[in-house]
Amino acid sequence: MDKLLLLFSICLILTVIFDFPVEGYRYFRQGRLGKKVDDSKPSKFERWFTQNLDHFNPNNQKTWQQRYYVNDEFFDNATRKTAFLQIGGEGEATASWMTNGSWYIYAKEFKPILFQLEHRYYGKSHPTEDLRTENLVYLTSQQALADLAFCIESMNEKYELSPDVKWIVFGGSYPGCLAAWVRQKYPHLVHGAMSASGPLEAQLDFPEYFGVVQDALRSVSDECVAAVKTGTAQVDKLILTKDGQKRLDEQFKLCDKLEETIDNPMDVSNFYQSLANNFAGVVQYNHDNRESNLKLNLTVEKLCDVMTNKDLGIEVDRLAAVNNLLLNGSNETCLDYKYDKMISEMRNVSWDAEASEGGRQWTYQTCTEFGFFQTSSYKPQIFGDGFQLDFFISMCEDIFGKGYDRKFLDKAIERSNTLYGGLDIEVTNVVFVHGSLDPWHVLGITKTRDNKAPAILIKGAAHCANMYNPSPSDTPQLKAARVQIKNYIEDWLNL
Repeated sequence: MDKLLLLFSICLILTVIFDFPVEGYRYFRQGRLGKKVDDSKPSKFERWFTQNLDHFNPNNQKTWQQRYYVNDEFFDNATRKTAFLQIGGEGEATASWMTNGSWYIYAKEFKPILFQLEHRYYGKSHPTEDLRTENLVYLTSQQALADLAFCIESMNEKYELSPDVKWIVFGGSYPGCLAAWVRQKYPHLVHGAMSASGPLEAQLDFPEYFGVVQDALRSVSDECVAAVKTGTAQVDKLILTKDGQKRLDEQFKLCDKLEETIDNPMDVSNFYQSLANNFAGVVQYNHDNRESNLKLNLTVEKLCDVMTNKDLGIEVDRLAAVNNLLLNGSNETCLDYKYDKMISEMRNVSWDAEASEGGRQWTYQTCTEFGFFQTSSYKPQIFGDGFQLDFFISMCEDIFGKGYDRKFLDKAIERSNTLYGGLDIEVTNVVFVHGSLDPWHVLGITKTRDNKAPAILIKGAAHCANMYNPSPSDTPQLKAARVQIKNYIEDWLNL
């Protein structure tokens, strides 16, 4: 995990290994906001169909080719009455999901035909010639929902599904929101939805995110929390002197010297945000059975072991050890925190640019619909107060134009909550699933208010944990949640 924190988070439920903690610029540089599209390995499950560019303007007849995947290995050809649809999110949709995950296990019992739809503007699904801001007007959750509806109608016809076919949709994080919303907006097409870790409430300033991160560290030990707080305070002092800056340069393996950037508040904010997100990313995906996490073995417990190990030096030394652990885990040689460099790369509108792997697109969606800016305004704050809301608003303006200011963002957030209802969403046949360790559960539905739209809060579980393959180390609560979800699907299908 490394490089200029591009901020936004929500799990890439439908990228190759769901590997996208929304923390930073470095993540999109490593492909964590979407993997680099690999054209050399076409999948036997991959298909394409013609999609509308603008579903809401009948005068716009432009179309484009949208990618989807299909697997009929379990399909009951006799009845053709059940279909599962995995909803793509803010990164490339990958074929690995067609034979993995809890939904695949459910499919063995319920005999559906399996589909996965890649989200417009991500992966290989390119509605426009490039990613210029004027082209991104077609990148909205409303258009994505209409894509899903049109896809369902197209698949019903193409695969000759029964007139009584029941579609069950699955999604996690942002796609978790889409799963609930597509059931809400198109109930005649979608019969039920599993919404995992979906932040349904759009919110401009989201300081509560780091409140949950702190609670997760505290669940290991108060000593861990105190060490992070003290280490951050030591950074505050060191950054004020040239000798201190040199020490931070060396210890945190900074790509650029602090002495040369200290007068740029945006660089300093990015630096502080990078340090905070070293912890946030691990908390969000703690013990979640992603392949990458299993290989790196990065857990909250491991970070706290480092932070409380006095043999490593004082607290700032341990903060540096955590930083370097994350750098090594993501094959980064230095921590790149330069704001202008990030902005320059994020302004690149080519489909061949690194930013097109998901960073530019998802940033646009947060700047025009959702916010979700994880600021340092939470109190008490153990990560300092170096990345306030103004930092993120400036980023929207610097990437997309001065019109994307605070006034615009406030209206955009209000509009999203008006369109979908936020936490007051009215919907049936949706199960809302969250992990208590996942910071995003704060913006989701975690308590059942209507038996027709139940909620499951999994104690100790991380972001989208219920969607991955089971593991022998899964907690009893996580195992029980997967069974509950299966039972809800069974009820929806009247089996």
